[in-house]
Amino acid sequence: MNDKKLDPTTIATIWHSMQTATKEMRYIIDRTCQNMLISQLHDVSCGLWGADGSTIAVPVGLPVQFLGGEFPIRDLVKKYGDDMKLGDVFLSNDPYHGGHANHLPDWAFFRPIFYEGELLFFTMTRAHQQDTGGSFPGGYFPNGHDIHAEGICIPPTRVVEGGEEQTEILELIWNNVRFSEGVKIDNYAMIAATKVCEDRVIDLLDNFGRDTVLACVDEMFDRTERAVRAEIAKIPDGEYTAEAATDDDGTTLDEHVWIRVKVAIDGDQMTIDFEDSDKQRTGFVNCVYAATYGCASGAAIMTFDPSLADFHNAGTMRAIDIKAPLGSVVNCEYPATVGASPVNMGNQIMEAVLDALSKARPDRAIAAWGKHRGDYTFGVDPRTNERYVRTSFDYDGSAGAVWGYDGYQGVTSLTAMGAINRGDMEEMEARLPWRILKYEMVEDFTGEGRWRGGPGIHWEAINEGSDGQMATGSSDGDVVQGFGAQGGNPSPICRTYIDRGDERIRIKPHRMAEIKEGDIIIKQSSGGGGVGDPSERDPEMVLEDVINELVSVEAAREIYKVAIDLENRTILGDETKELRAVLRN
Repeated sequence: MNDKKLDPTTIATIWHSMQTATKEMRYIIDRTCQNMLISQLHDVSCGLWGADGSTIAVPVGLPVQFLGGEFPIRDLVKKYGDDMKLGDVFLSNDPYHGGHANHLPDWAFFRPIFYEGELLFFTMTRAHQQDTGGSFPGGYFPNGHDIHAEGICIPPTRVVEGGEEQTEILELIWNNVRFSEGVKIDNYAMIAATKVCEDRVIDLLDNFGRDTVLACVDEMFDRTERAVRAEIAKIPDGEYTAEAATDDDGTTLDEHVWIRVKVAIDGDQMTIDFEDSDKQRTGFVNCVYAATYGCASGAAIMTFDPSLADFHNAGTMRAIDIKAPLGSVVNCEYPATVGASPVNMGNQIMEAVLDALSKARPDRAIAAWGKHRGDYTFGVDPRTNERYVRTSFDYDGSAGAVWGYDGYQGVTSLTAMGAINRGDMEEMEARLPWRILKYEMVEDFTGEGRWRGGPGIHWEAINEGSDGQMATGSSDGDVVQGFGAQGGNPSPICRTYIDRGDERIRIKPHRMAEIKEGDIIIKQSSGGGGVGDPSERDPEMVLEDVINELVSVEAAREIYKVAIDLENRTILGDETKELRAVLRN
């Protein structure tokens, strides 16, 4: 091949065109799907992979959904081999049996991309469905004892063959979920998105030629590998350990489930080893290896140069080895339940890796984010007499601080890495029989530090629908706290309550609770952890936080060692010097 074909302009054009194609997929899904989790919260991931499963373009989405995409693609090729053809689409949500899904609600559609009869790429979109069948609407059922209690398990299955929909297969699947019409609409949108990506990739191949496109992909792999290895080489050689826990597993209550990690750095190679983590549990917090792989690699990526964010691909993973013992909570075996894995154990995986790497490289320290506080509420909407499921990321606190910056406010769970949005209040009230009463950031409800975590959230809503049930399976943080880094304070504990008349009922994570008409649900979700000693925070930043009602005058004095005259909005300089001098002495 002529080297001139690999000039910088050609490489950039092909590479960014592939990224743009996957972003267009997500836009189509966002604009077409009806499920609030997809259309409003954007719980969806799209990407492009090579025929061998190598990750090419994954610029948007959730690490737990797509960074392990190579595994189902390789198993898909192994299962179907030469039987795949142009126009085929495959569906899977099974964590086992070749599907490698992190949990059953995340359905993935795979489309092989052929060019002149040769299989060159796969595109995939994975999104959280409104329902998957199972014991509880929505799929987050904390009391199932095997995977089948959580819903329909779809191994890699051809649902479109040569452009022809396999209607009987799809109808069989849709017949096993609640809200089948909505799920059908969302599935068609996802399938359509894969076709758009195929068209865009074919255009690239037509314009630049097969050899040039593949050569550019290989070149980007090599460039990314070199960049990532250069980042790893900045970390001192050695072994760094950390641990994190979830409150319990939903079956054995009030007993922590632990993630323990050792991150070893040897020159420009990183090994992330979870061998000391707990054995797999009966409850639904377990992760399959693909989910662990996505969360662990996503956490490591967060500590690299942020300018690489859009460019991670198979080259990244050449420098990172992830080990997880079979039969553990980070590599469970069939038929273990996995419903809460993305937001419970997945969150702890990311926390543990970030904690270890924050010790290894303080200048890139990242504190834990606020714990995820989701739930699934099921009932009947009296306006339509139809059943509904409400789920949301609205209740989450905010991001943890990073070295040099406060935590970003208003983002959702750590495992989403900011890819999932909070819902629109008016949209929720229009769709569901719930009215928002309060939604605000809370004073003194985050991890303090030289750079503080993003603020915590107080959320209240009243049930104007029927009696129903609530599963708090996707919640955490009532007991365990997210870590603070380099002397920063951890994230505060969280709480969920139901106000029923004059009675206030505390609801713990991983539980089932009855919901009555007129009940008020209250979510108190903490902000993220802090980074650095709080007494070293810039006094002007403390004053700004006090004025913005994120930090109280009392906390400014006691924790940050800054004396504030709130009435005049000024710092009492001499008194502040005295407060901080006491610490130094």
